[in-house]
Amino acid sequence: MSVETIEKRSTTRKIAPRYRVLLHNDDFNSMEYVVETLLKTVSSLTQPQAVSIMMEAHNSGIALVITCAQEHAEFYSETLNNHGLTSTIEPEE
Repeated sequence: MSVETIEKRSTTRKIAPRYRVLLHNDDFNSMEYVVETLLKTVSSLTQPQAVSIMMEAHNSGIALVITCAQEHAEFYSETLNNHGLTSTIEPEE
């Protein structure tokens, strides 16, 4: 009679590093266009949030759009850039 040993493996999920998507102010796009583009790009944003982000970028030169996984952050930033806005990402600290 053989005794089988069942090996239990404990797997700990490593939390993926999060990235901040930043919107930079520009002198080219209208405020309405920026808000519209934010809403189309980041579907979780509400109209008031998009307006707030646009105003923050306008007044301070830069604004946080969203913090998320790196792959999503790269997608959002690239999409904003492709629509004529200036966006970068940075690791969340």
